Amino acid sequence: MIHNNIVLIGMPGAGKGTIGVMLAKRSARDFVDTDVLIQVVTGHSLQHILDENGYLGLRDVEEKVILSLDCDHHVIATGGSAAYSARTMRHLSDQGTIVFLDVSFDLIEARVSDYGTRGIARREDQSFRQLYEERLPLYRRYADITIDCGDSGQDALCEEILALLADRQDETAWTP
Repeated sequence: MIHNNIVLIGMPGAGKGTIGVMLAKRSARDFVDTDVLIQVVTGHSLQHILDENGYLGLRDVEEKVILSLDCDHHVIATGGSAAYSARTMRHLSDQGTIVFLDVSFDLIEARVSDYGTRGIARREDQSFRQLYEERLPLYRRYADITIDCGDSGQDALCEEILALLADRQDETAWTP
């Protein structure tokens, strides 16, 4: 089965949930937020899982939940730590096109005010900047499409993503 999902990756605060809902509406797809899915499956908040099991425990739960995800014609907004698992990223790549929402550290930092209580999988001694610098190469490695979010508004970002996806589809349609 060929999956045609749009998979959004990036840092907490990058706008995966907001842009994801907008993309779902504009492309007539369903929407799933894997952070919400984790909470529904476990019955606990991400912060609770983190407090009880540590950051590696949260990543393990995230991997299991995402690996069980099998959907078609969805926009999938992933948690920021999904990129740590090569298995997870292969699975998501098999499910659709991976789009990295690339947002500057300064903008991310301004958007994420609840860093210590948001359920972000990180080492206790790790600053938000260190986490950003650690994850950035992972997002770039796994992305099929990278969107420089810069100063663009949400509507413009959605249009750019949909246009790039249409271009990719046209290219693959002609591949022998």
